[in-house]
Amino acid sequence: MVTEIVAPLFVPANRPDRFGKAASCGADAVILDLEDAVAEADKDMARSALSCDFTALPVIVRINAVASRWHAADMEAVQDLSIAAVMLPKSESPDAVAAVVAAFQGRPIIALIETAKGLSNARAIACMQGVVRLAFGSVDYCADLGCAHLREVLLPARSELVMASRLAGIAAPLDGVTVQLDDPMITHTDAEHARNLGMTGKLCIHPKQIGSVIKAFSPTAADIDWAERVLALGDGAIAVDGEMVDEPVRIRARAILARHKVA
Repeated sequence: MVTEIVAPLFVPANRPDRFGKAASCGADAVILDLEDAVAEADKDMARSALSCDFTALPVIVRINAVASRWHAADMEAVQDLSIAAVMLPKSESPDAVAAVVAAFQGRPIIALIETAKGLSNARAIACMQGVVRLAFGSVDYCADLGCAHLREVLLPARSELVMASRLAGIAAPLDGVTVQLDDPMITHTDAEHARNLGMTGKLCIHPKQIGSVIKAFSPTAADIDWAERVLALGDGAIAVDGEMVDEPVRIRARAILARHKVA
């Protein structure tokens, strides 16, 4: 399910030779990208190469933004594909998102929040029927605001997407990409940071990032042991490892074991 995806991998839609490779490298979904990864001259070719028959994994298509001149053709190209979801970049206006939702007649939409306007409308967008998840386009967001791509700078934005998702009752958001490809630990610590804020997945742009992301979002053996001990002790206020345990703590323990089951 789209709501349980942790480490989806982008692949340029104009490179069908890479589709199968992307599906076999450990990602739990493949995002065929018609937007940033495809040059203007290759947009038509990318649309014609769209396919879902290369994998049993969920296939998501990132179309071009509503305001772009390629949007209408992208919408037409994906109408008859059996994809798991459409990723809508530059999701800013609830009305524009609603038009996309209506055009796809209930097909799941992942709204990519990438601008100040999008963030300001994130709560309204998250509440829209058909939007099943938000994702953070952190690099574009920084370009829009002219700010640095640093954790402390982006903390309010990430926290707002988590809050918007929670208030809407949809799955917690996907974090944006880590652009550094030469150090898996950077991806891992970025993913840990996102997890600690309440996000439940992260967009990947290279196969070598997938393992780091999945590891960061998976409960550790210590987490699982703690959760099992908490739930084994029954109801009421008790102490585990010197810490008080009551129902809010049990909710966290159940969430840890649920993530372990999914993983």
